[in-house]
Amino acid sequence: MKRTACLALVLGWLAAGGGLHAVEGKWTPEQVLAHDPAWLRGLGLVLPPERLWSPAGAGLLAAAVRITGCSAGFVSPSGLLLTNHHCAFGLLQQHSTPERDLTELGYLAGARDRELAGKGLRATVPHRTRDVTAEVEASVPAGADDLARHRAIERKRKELVAACEQTPGRRCEVAVFDGGVSYLLIESLEFPDVRLVYAPPRAVGDYGGEVDNWSWPRHAGDFALLRVYAGPGGQPAPAAPANVPYRPSHFFPLSPAGVEPGDFVLLAGYPGTTWRSLTAAELVEPAELGFPARAELYRRWMDVLEAASTGAGSDSDSNIARIALADRLKTLGNREKNARGQLAGLARGRILERHRAAEQEVLAWARRRPEQAAAVAAHDELAALVAGRRAGWPRRFLFEQMRLGPKPLDLASTVVRWAHERGRPDLERDPAYMERNRERALEALRNDQQRLHPPTEEALLADVLRRAEELPAGNRVAAFDRLFTGVPGGRPDGAALRARAHDLLARSRIGELDERVKMFGESTAALRARRDPLLDLALDLLPELLAAEEDDHRVAGAVSRLRPRWRRAVAAHAGRPVAPDANGTLRVSFARVAGYRPHDGVVMEPQTTVAGMAEKATGRPPFDAPGGLLAAAPGAPGSRFADPRLHDVPVCFLADADTTGGNSGSPVLNGRGELVGVNFDRVWENVANDFGYNPEVARSIATDVRYLLWVLTTLGGDSARPLLEELGLSPGQPPGR
Repeated sequence: MKRTACLALVLGWLAAGGGLHAVEGKWTPEQVLAHDPAWLRGLGLVLPPERLWSPAGAGLLAAAVRITGCSAGFVSPSGLLLTNHHCAFGLLQQHSTPERDLTELGYLAGARDRELAGKGLRATVPHRTRDVTAEVEASVPAGADDLARHRAIERKRKELVAACEQTPGRRCEVAVFDGGVSYLLIESLEFPDVRLVYAPPRAVGDYGGEVDNWSWPRHAGDFALLRVYAGPGGQPAPAAPANVPYRPSHFFPLSPAGVEPGDFVLLAGYPGTTWRSLTAAELVEPAELGFPARAELYRRWMDVLEAASTGAGSDSDSNIARIALADRLKTLGNREKNARGQLAGLARGRILERHRAAEQEVLAWARRRPEQAAAVAAHDELAALVAGRRAGWPRRFLFEQMRLGPKPLDLASTVVRWAHERGRPDLERDPAYMERNRERALEALRNDQQRLHPPTEEALLADVLRRAEELPAGNRVAAFDRLFTGVPGGRPDGAALRARAHDLLARSRIGELDERVKMFGESTAALRARRDPLLDLALDLLPELLAAEEDDHRVAGAVSRLRPRWRRAVAAHAGRPVAPDANGTLRVSFARVAGYRPHDGVVMEPQTTVAGMAEKATGRPPFDAPGGLLAAAPGAPGSRFADPRLHDVPVCFLADADTTGGNSGSPVLNGRGELVGVNFDRVWENVANDFGYNPEVARSIATDVRYLLWVLTTLGGDSARPLLEELGLSPGQPPGR
């Protein structure tokens, strides 16, 4: 075979996903250091591993930051953060009005004194870590039942956090890995002054909208730039005019050279939750019950929000509704499509069957070894635990989901729960309601004012009441049933449900910002004395919610006793390091740029281009690309950001990285630690990756850094020049490779 033909075959194999080093695992930074350096070099890591991390907080990975619900990365020595457009969407919403809707227009500050402060947005920068497993396990009294076990562990975690946070500006947590295999005290610097520097128009940042969400090919410029500000001494400080840009110890320099198929990349971020450590019996509940119910529920609520945003009434009314509901609609849309994708992926990959087969292999191995008897017993007890809870699932599901719906019910429940918890010593409270969280809870209560839309809240509350009414026997919620005492037959129809929802909201003052702030500081007795109908409902619900929580805590205590025994057996059987499930802590994934084959005869290339973006444009949402980009598209091949192989500016690329929710905004680095992209999604076939890694379809989606630079240059004009220079790009600088 000729050399050129061989090279073409290899490139085609790489583009289609032929594996060189697909690597399962969201590795902790400590595990990265434990890997064989030679193996890491073989993957493509040029940096010595010790340059990446140390438990004392030094290392390049300290530039990977957690912001509210997302990941981000420092990209300049002056506190500039790169994350996703959808991660900054709430900040755009805060500064939007019907006359100047930044959620649609985007924003470019142009100068630091025009950067927009973000209420409720915090940047959490890793500082140091310490293994506290022995301390946590020693806190459990001998002979404790499962509820007492949970309470002892929670108490010790809260004590460790309280001691850690004695230092000003610190935010600490005790993270639990795989149900209790290990516990890590994580100390971070938390900066409450985070400002918006740049977000492209929605027609760039959300190009393709829900049509393209969880799909490939993609052409979204899902990027935004924020800046972290510190007090004059460089430490975290509340937002103030005297604050100065934070000087991080490390940042990721941009690589305008970008990536090519087959290139090694490393993702650093804060993935939220995966379920690979669960037993097969535990996985059945989300697969058979949870995801189908979520898909239906979120679709119904999306319909309500969409009708308000685009429905009858004046254009002004629709614009007010659209801005108020924008981030909730975006969140529900993402979750709804995720739920459907999980179901499709579970079936396509036969994930439960494969998980069960792998589990049986471990069980057979463990049963042959007397020293693994406790692991076998733990596996069986976990299965019994799941079976015992299945009958109560409908009620638990309603309790878990209802606060995502009608905002006033969520606000009333928050006010009532805080009043209840304030009557207890701080270390005995639920962790979410400790004094360390009071200011951010009050801030959220204030910020939610702009998310309220009364007609929509009424429709959502009526739907929650309907779902409560449809609960089967044994799952009834007494507080909801009491709302309809005296209704003939005790079964309200749709009109009665809507009338009750209207009455609850019309007579409540929870939607008035000043009153809500006053309520937040009141006792349970004072709230009850108000005779506010929505507060009364929340007060009536509270005992049932607390009882459900206690049952959850009892189960959590059992899991902390059982799962570590089983997971240690799984690791022993594997004979190699096993990455723990994602839990919102800093993780690293190793990958390479690669396409895939979603179906027989279909090959997905690993990169998209500006030409493809222009080809999709229809002039209508969600494919309404800005005119300035479309006008510049024919000249993109001659741009300094064009890829010489593609003969165009690249927009997005695929990598076989092991990611999940929370990895949005994760910096994507090359082997030298330079930033080549920002992660924002997964492909449809990979949504069920949360249950198991399949290298054939495990593809994450990132926006190429060259598209960020091209869009900034094309749409930003002279106003973007200082920002481009801060990102390390001198005027006329060629990208090179």
